[in-house]
Amino acid sequence: MLVDAGLAKRPGGPYVPANGCKGHGMTFARKVWHFLVAIKDGLVLVFMLMFFILLYGILTGRPSPGTLVDGALLLRINGVVVEEPAPRDPLQGLFGGASQPREYKARDLTRAIELAAEDDRIKAVVLDLSQFMGGGLVNMQELGAAMDKVRAAKKPVLTYAMAYTDDGVMLAAHASEVWLHPLGGAFVTGPGGNRLYYANLLKRYNVKVHVYKVGTFKDAVEPYILDKGSDPSKEARRAVLGSVWDAWKADVAKARPKANIQLVTSDPAGWLEAAGGDAGKAALSAGLVDKLGDEVAFGDRVKAIAGEDVLAEVPGSFAHNRYETLLAAHPEEDGGEEVAVVTVAGQIVDGKAGPGLAGGDRIAKLIDKANTEDAKALVLRVDSPGGSVYASERIRLALERFKAKGRPVVVSMANVAASGGYWVSTPASRIFAEPGTITGSIGIFALIPSFEQTLQSFGVSSDGVKTTPLSGQPDLLGGLTPEAERMMQANIESNYGRFIGLVAKSRGKQPAQIEAIAEGRVWDGGTARQNGLVDQFGGLDDALAFAASAAKLEKWHAEYYGSDADPYGSLLDRLMGGDEEEEGQQSATDLAGLFAAQQEQRLAGALAELQWLGTVRGAQAYCLDCQVPLKSVLPRGRTGWAANLATVLGLR
Repeated sequence: MLVDAGLAKRPGGPYVPANGCKGHGMTFARKVWHFLVAIKDGLVLVFMLMFFILLYGILTGRPSPGTLVDGALLLRINGVVVEEPAPRDPLQGLFGGASQPREYKARDLTRAIELAAEDDRIKAVVLDLSQFMGGGLVNMQELGAAMDKVRAAKKPVLTYAMAYTDDGVMLAAHASEVWLHPLGGAFVTGPGGNRLYYANLLKRYNVKVHVYKVGTFKDAVEPYILDKGSDPSKEARRAVLGSVWDAWKADVAKARPKANIQLVTSDPAGWLEAAGGDAGKAALSAGLVDKLGDEVAFGDRVKAIAGEDVLAEVPGSFAHNRYETLLAAHPEEDGGEEVAVVTVAGQIVDGKAGPGLAGGDRIAKLIDKANTEDAKALVLRVDSPGGSVYASERIRLALERFKAKGRPVVVSMANVAASGGYWVSTPASRIFAEPGTITGSIGIFALIPSFEQTLQSFGVSSDGVKTTPLSGQPDLLGGLTPEAERMMQANIESNYGRFIGLVAKSRGKQPAQIEAIAEGRVWDGGTARQNGLVDQFGGLDDALAFAASAAKLEKWHAEYYGSDADPYGSLLDRLMGGDEEEEGQQSATDLAGLFAAQQEQRLAGALAELQWLGTVRGAQAYCLDCQVPLKSVLPRGRTGWAANLATVLGLR
């Protein structure tokens, strides 16, 4: 009997598949399952694509600044005031990376406060400084002057903080009412303090630091080769810090005559003990603050002036506007001819880095763009301790190209314009600075660490065959030859001579005259004006007016190049709860909290200095001790041997 393959006879029934329906059924089920999985995967991909498109749209879109209402101008400055904010990393903020301190553009804050004096809808200006992290002296002076304009317009200016420190005390001095949380305090430390020296640490690990420099006062190399500061370094620092301190005290005394700074700074422990250890009462007794009260009491006080925020249910809420809203309601004029403004802020580095760092290629491109777009004059706003000689020269040459068309170049110095920051200022026909500006530091250096002694301590030696004295040089593992050392020093001396020549030509002096005030020494703005490195006291507005006059412009406007708003900032502030509209988590800002924060910054600074030594770079026209924010010390994302060493030693 023939039986079809795969068929079997069921007892008492017809022929069926040998394994019943199981084979075909399982095959069909698998096909259905694969089809469903494919649909699921496709939907996931579609939704992920839609999510990232939406996220990109949110991140690149700029939220509406809102509508201006009758009330106060509220400035919650939860971070640092700088000349040029660095862009914020959206991924770092969104996915749990270390939070970046918020940076506020000094020009925007100053302009908003000045507008508040003129706009009838603004009834008062309120500064919440509870999480204020400071800014440069020049920036604080400009903000204080703007606050004075509001008071001159018969409008109150009120400040509130958990605790005030030097820059906060300075701003509060310009207020009509200064409020302090009852558990807070006001403390004045003054500029200066100790710095770390790493020579013995490097010696312990047999790291040899090769130094090439010109300038008795060029002390940027000293932390790596000495165990304490040299006498010339301390001499220069005393002079500069003394002038900065005098400028701070003069500003506070003029704005708030009743403040007893002498009491607060001469015997701070005795002053606090006399108040029974109550820092709030001590601040009241010294005239640093006017009222003690929490944020609700402060808000109720502002509400009595500016009106109630009818949409808010939080106690102490008052009608207010963000500074972005006020700026949007008063757009800057753009009529007439263009006077370009280009900012050099932070360390000057090679490449396109920035904002927040002054990448030489990026800055030069901005200047060339202003040149191409036929700006009639250019103001270079400098707030930099210098950096790469090559990048500084790139910027200088771009300014020379602008001048070659017969158009004026003017420099406006902010807090710091030293070393490379002065190098880029040499094309200017006029240099403006403030008495508290730190400038000069005309000197050159280079540092190269080598590890031949480190390796020898572990039994590792170096040997080979050379065809010339420079074969294999520079050899950081086997050591540098005398010829390589001599060539490095000769090159540094040549660059220093070029620096001296550029300054002499710019200042209309002989090189010997410049060399007498160079040698890497830093100067305050007042002394720099006396010795001819600075022409005139004044801020950015003064420099703009001079540039327009020099270009014979009757109608003009300032055009700021490279100053587009950070598209991520406002969104990140909302996502991470850091927007100035929200109360946010207050950090501990009593005396112990302040000391702890300073220690954290000190450790971060020490690690940054070690990493700075180990990062590959060329000749530097850089002032390492010019009180710039830590963010300006190192290019982002760069690491060196010192960072790895710090990790091994458990320092990070």
